[in-house]
Amino acid sequence: MSLGLVSPSGRLAAVGFLAALGMLAVSWDAQARARKQSQGQAQPRAIQAQTSRPNYADIVVDDKTGQVLHEVNADEPRHPASLAKVMTLYLLFEQVEAGKLKLDTPLDVSAHAARQRPVKLGLKPNQTIKVEDAIKALVTKSANDAAAVVAEAIGGTEEEFAKLMTLKARMLGMTNTTYINASGLPADDQITTARDQAILGRTIQHRFPFYYRYFSTPAFQYRGAEIRNHNNLLGNVKGVDGIKTGYTDASGYNLTSSVRRDEKHIVAVVMGGSSNGARDARMRQLIEAYISQASTERTAPVIVEPPVQAAVPVEEAAPAAETPPSPVAAGAGADEAAKKTNAGQGQEPKPAAQATKAAVTSKPQPRRPARPASSKDKSATLNGADATSTAARPSAQPH
Repeated sequence: MSLGLVSPSGRLAAVGFLAALGMLAVSWDAQARARKQSQGQAQPRAIQAQTSRPNYADIVVDDKTGQVLHEVNADEPRHPASLAKVMTLYLLFEQVEAGKLKLDTPLDVSAHAARQRPVKLGLKPNQTIKVEDAIKALVTKSANDAAAVVAEAIGGTEEEFAKLMTLKARMLGMTNTTYINASGLPADDQITTARDQAILGRTIQHRFPFYYRYFSTPAFQYRGAEIRNHNNLLGNVKGVDGIKTGYTDASGYNLTSSVRRDEKHIVAVVMGGSSNGARDARMRQLIEAYISQASTERTAPVIVEPPVQAAVPVEEAAPAAETPPSPVAAGAGADEAAKKTNAGQGQEPKPAAQATKAAVTSKPQPRRPARPASSKDKSATLNGADATSTAARPSAQPH
């Protein structure tokens, strides 16, 4: 029907109806675009939630008294990353001290070890690496292939070696720690706590005051290349003499530090840092805030554990090549009590015949916590390193 045959009021009604339809269409189109935009933004929000930084934790312990000077989330489960290598080295030091391995013993490189993800030395199957080079590679570069070599040399397989690591953790009072591999590479059930890592950080230097000095190695030469230590605090913070860094996506940036200053000794642990720089800055803060509160007098016994077997004569177990560097601040031992175990400069200390139990924590933790609820290890970024840069988080290789 033509609009010309419709009354003026009818024509106005028709025009109004058409205008309303147009406005409704525009509204529907705007709503559709808004829905599409909202749907497009939903996925990034989900991804952000999945990759949020792990929860932070730290602890500072006065080594001479065993007193906890400061702690945050110290008993919450965290992934150790390369802090696991401290236990790998603990078991290796046992073997060297017992004479089962020597520092110049060649260790076979398997296909399994060569396949480990970076960071690594690039070892090839059927090659060998000397024990001392493996120690330095773990301490400085945090080499995952070298960790697997050590594990297979002692445990037969890395899986069996991880069981030995967990058993040793229980013996040392690390009740909330479970190891799955020798390197700290991502594994859902590989968990620890800041408190447990402080126990290990104290015990390894009490138990092996001679071999602990490897942790102060700033760099070493391997096959013509200089490999520098990832621990940026060595040589830059007064009194720092070790011990280990670590990183995976699930763990964040971890660091255990030992500091000897003015006859005081503290061990501090930071876990879940957002970057190398942030982690190191927080550790510096903890050191400066709490070293003054530490005691100069030992009231807690030195943590000592019996050797695996009677130690071989010193001349057979002493380093075959270069000796470990001396710590930055104090002598070779953990303190004066630990120094008494040393036969002399350049000689292997004689371990005590019986274990002395020490109160290494102020809060015993009888239960094993559930594994962290942070981002899944299986989705961890595997293409970067615990780099020496203090910039924001790099595309870091877990180690």
